[in-house]
Amino acid sequence: MQDELIARARTWLAEDPDAETREELAGLIDAGDTAELAARFSGTLQFGTAGLRGELGAGPMRMNRSVVIRAAAGLAAYLNKQGSAGGLVVIGYDARHKSADFARDTAAVMTGAGLRAAVLPRPLPTPVLAFAIRHLGAVAGVEVTASHNPPRDNGYKVYLGDGSQIVPPADAEIAAEIDAVRSLADVPRPDGGWETLDDSVLGAYLARTDAVLADGSARTARTVYTAMHGVGKDTLLAAFARAGFPEPVLVTEQAEPDPEFPTVAFPNPEEPGAMDLAFARARETDPDLIVANDPDADRCAVAVKDGTDWRMLRGDEVGALLATHLVRRGAQGTFAESIVSSSLLGRIAEKAGLPYEETLTGFKWIARVDGLRYGYEEALGYCVDPEGVRDKDGITAALLITELASQLKEEGRTLLDLLDDLAVEHGLHATDQLSVRVEDLSVIARAMEQLREQPPTTLAGLAITRAEDLTRGTDRLPPTDGLRYTLDGARVIVRPSGTEPKLKCYLEVVVPVAAHADLPEARATATDLLAKIKQDLSAAAGI
Repeated sequence: MQDELIARARTWLAEDPDAETREELAGLIDAGDTAELAARFSGTLQFGTAGLRGELGAGPMRMNRSVVIRAAAGLAAYLNKQGSAGGLVVIGYDARHKSADFARDTAAVMTGAGLRAAVLPRPLPTPVLAFAIRHLGAVAGVEVTASHNPPRDNGYKVYLGDGSQIVPPADAEIAAEIDAVRSLADVPRPDGGWETLDDSVLGAYLARTDAVLADGSARTARTVYTAMHGVGKDTLLAAFARAGFPEPVLVTEQAEPDPEFPTVAFPNPEEPGAMDLAFARARETDPDLIVANDPDADRCAVAVKDGTDWRMLRGDEVGALLATHLVRRGAQGTFAESIVSSSLLGRIAEKAGLPYEETLTGFKWIARVDGLRYGYEEALGYCVDPEGVRDKDGITAALLITELASQLKEEGRTLLDLLDDLAVEHGLHATDQLSVRVEDLSVIARAMEQLREQPPTTLAGLAITRAEDLTRGTDRLPPTDGLRYTLDGARVIVRPSGTEPKLKCYLEVVVPVAAHADLPEARATATDLLAKIKQDLSAAAGI
């Protein structure tokens, strides 16, 4: 077994095109580090509906040039079999380690397979790539990014010609083509022949961002902005300047791309401590709101002054605010969200007489809703211009929330005042999350198994009126690995993360509110219920 492992590693080493990972793997072989080699060669990084995502390093279980070349070859073979031979594939990339290399390899593979390849001119936000696919009439797009994952990770996100991310069965069909690649020597990779795009695509994207704002709307809100060491700054500043907003005050320590993300433990605005520098800058400059992007700028976080200090709004709060703003502007079309997001959106849409859809988790599903006008997900993802970008877009979402804050400012009100109004109108929808990051993925599998074998009957003293195992699907949803519990005035969904080693539990309680004066008591009730649900759920899952 050990000899076989070493032999597989040597075979991989012989065709690895990257000097850095070759040196790394040769060192492991020479040191006889069979434990680490076994981890690297225990299988292959699985291509799924998020494409690829994993830790950088040598071997088939890591993100590296060999894995990316195979993935690109599989995608090219799939596209050719689908009748897209000779079609255009657009490739974008962020500023993470190896992103530019992976983008160049992808362009070479596409060119070698008879497709046309065009690479964005430099690291740019993911929504620019999603826009470029539709704008240029491409048959597919690839974005090299690990979004908000830790510095050691990178990823490979695939879109088809409609501009939305792949869903089954395309993911399995592409994965089968990847598996069919026997050797990198079989993959033609010319040294040139693809196009490097100029700034005209970015210019077209920026021109499109103007359309998300209302003509003549207030543009007075002042912002503090952090790019979280990612690629969002230049594009967001250009969009804000075009719109006529005051120039955002930058969190300078996080303004420029840095693949090491030195000031944060995780480059995700939702993670504890990630927004501390933004809060500090806001205390110095007293803006109307804080706006943050994640490193590839497809997500948008918002923080507001609450009393004497600043706090992050939850994704569900921003989702409801943007929906309300669009409704008041007369938006028509379907409002959509994933099953893990707050049910408040459904109530807002219903009162406005607008169609409403609930989908599985991820914008790959939200973007496919017929007649979509607005879609959001609680993990800070918002699609406010689906005709331009069929994915979440942290730039246009930032513009729209700043327009709303400007309008409220002119009325002497704030985003928090509008949230209070929504609570009185529709009930206080309070959400929270129990998220457990693991080293060993079997912990997640055991927790899901325990909940299935010994399902709870109550949480926080509330009876579970309906328990659904989502692997069986529902009348509205295709199968997915998850559990949904409906309680009297509450809802819980438990699922493994699709992009990180996490078990995620999404909690929502709804507390009726008769008048604004009742809000403090309603919030206290909701906070207490959420804490008890979290405690009981944790015990039931054994986590």
